Amino acid sequence: MDRVLRDPGCARRLDCCHFTRIVEHASMSSALRITFVSRKWPPAMGGIETYAKALSDKLRDHGEIQVIALPGHADGSPPSALRLIGFGIAAGFRLLFAARPAPVVHVADMASWPLAFAARIRRPSGRRVLSAHGTDVSYPLRGGLRGRAYGLYLRLGALLTSPVTVVANSAATAAGAARFGYRDASVVPLAANLPVAGGTPETAGRTILYSGRLLRHKGCSWFIEQVLPRLPADVTLEVAGMVWDEAERAALADPRVRYLGRLDQDALHQHMAAAMCVVVPNIELESGEFEGFGLVAVEASAAGGLVIAARHAGLVEAVRDGETGFLVAPGDVEAWAEAITRIADWTPDRRAAFLRRSKVVCADYYSWARVASETAALYSEPVHDR
Repeated sequence: MDRVLRDPGCARRLDCCHFTRIVEHASMSSALRITFVSRKWPPAMGGIETYAKALSDKLRDHGEIQVIALPGHADGSPPSALRLIGFGIAAGFRLLFAARPAPVVHVADMASWPLAFAARIRRPSGRRVLSAHGTDVSYPLRGGLRGRAYGLYLRLGALLTSPVTVVANSAATAAGAARFGYRDASVVPLAANLPVAGGTPETAGRTILYSGRLLRHKGCSWFIEQVLPRLPADVTLEVAGMVWDEAERAALADPRVRYLGRLDQDALHQHMAAAMCVVVPNIELESGEFEGFGLVAVEASAAGGLVIAARHAGLVEAVRDGETGFLVAPGDVEAWAEAITRIADWTPDRRAAFLRRSKVVCADYYSWARVASETAALYSEPVHDR
């Protein structure tokens, strides 16, 4: 578990009526009781959904866990606003009137801090934990009325939930949380949500893969418009993911782009392993929005893909440069084109050797067992809040 100093300027390195999951019991004889709450849950598709499910599953090894979650739709889309409101109210009542409140209440994203506040009212001496993701702390940077309002909302949460521990997925996210008054934070980098198994392709085609939501800061349209034209004409791009920003959709019409839409996990991993490389081309925006971690980079490496990602924000902790992939300056067109061209020229032996080593590193470090162990360790640490 990585930490940075605690001070005011930085942080430590269903239907809304059917949201409650079954109580899971750990095999431990002296189990710590944990209530884990998440408004983001499969089959909805996204990094926080993956995080919530994988972490809560592995926390069973550390205690008795009750999960209260709101599943998304079968097509991968999130619940409606009405269902989210209903879930928040019902989950709040569950925490507020729990007959036997758990000593630890872990809320899976910062936007849901009112649930931690409900837990504080019910059991003031209990441990309250908030997971922080990039969107949690970068959304206010978008500005406008919504951005400013959300920033004030986060600051209010810091006051009402204190003392509270933040589990941040990167140092960039932890620093962002500190800007809104959350003084006690630990950095726990995320993991790959799949077993690291199978072989690595000895050869690769001439297709690059982008996987993820289509949002401006994730850089897909930038890559299509700026980098793809500088690559050899036989190099094409596959795009897997859902369009969240309609402004990004226009770039998909490029004749060298094949839009795959949303893929199931097995199909996505096959595309990752077969691609010449998987790109995570996040760009820097004037607003300062950033990627909290970049889980797709870890999953691609674990699946046998060769990752090239922007050296930006949380991606520096999602990619071990030279070991699980390569980091390139964000927005540097020439550097991106050069990095991809270099990879395209690798011999099959060199490629296979790199990918074998990359998968070993992923198995050793980017595991949900490690994430759960580091997170569970925080539940018993002293709270340092000012």
